Amino acid sequence: MGDELAGKRILVLEDEFYIASDIDRALRGAGGTVVGPFAQVAEGLASIESETIDAAVLDVNLQDESTHALADKLADMRVACLFVTGYDKDWVARRHGDVPCLTKPVRAQTVVKRLGELLGR
Repeated sequence: MGDELAGKRILVLEDEFYIASDIDRALRGAGGTVVGPFAQVAEGLASIESETIDAAVLDVNLQDESTHALADKLADMRVACLFVTGYDKDWVARRHGDVPCLTKPVRAQTVVKRLGELLGR
């Protein structure tokens, strides 16, 4: 692993433990600082109020709760977002057409690569 994400603070919202752990490990391995991972939208909302965030990796649904409102807030803050979801990409694009989306299952290294691209690395 390298330093593709060195100095970047990345919010992770994912309610599937093993996926969250894989993403967390890959982001840290690429030099990123992980905020989370969180399994509840309220935790993510609280974190963006108290922490500086450079990018976010969001599952679309966390325990039957949509992350759309959080994604909207992050967009208003001009924070780069990446959806990682089991839902159809077209469904995500209807609400957040400009936000890239990876479909599960996805390799954690693919998440790192895509975030690096979003952050201009």
